[in-house]
Amino acid sequence: MYFRSQRKTAQDVSLFDYIETGADGAPLELMDVVSEDGDLLEQVSSREMAVQLRRAMDACLTEQERKVIRLRYGLDGQPPKRQREVADLTGISRSYVSRIEKRALQKLRAVLEG
Repeated sequence: MYFRSQRKTAQDVSLFDYIETGADGAPLELMDVVSEDGDLLEQVSSREMAVQLRRAMDACLTEQERKVIRLRYGLDGQPPKRQREVADLTGISRSYVSRIEKRALQKLRAVLEG
């Protein structure tokens, strides 16, 4: 029984096990090799939120509302634009851009929170 239990735990690996010594003489742990510079969990969470936002936009916003939100917040990889710039690009007044943006954000909030 003792040997059987030892065999099961022999394959267990800890992230803090030393795997070798680095060039500077410091011990190199498995965690050092596995971890990345950025926070992987945060990156995954951000991607999931972006996908969820896109789905919500497609589900509840009109084409005009989607365009205004994309331009205002730079959702297509472009820098965010001011309301005046959005108005010039879409051919509507700045105050109408403001109303569209407000209505679209209310719709998105309702879908994402509900």
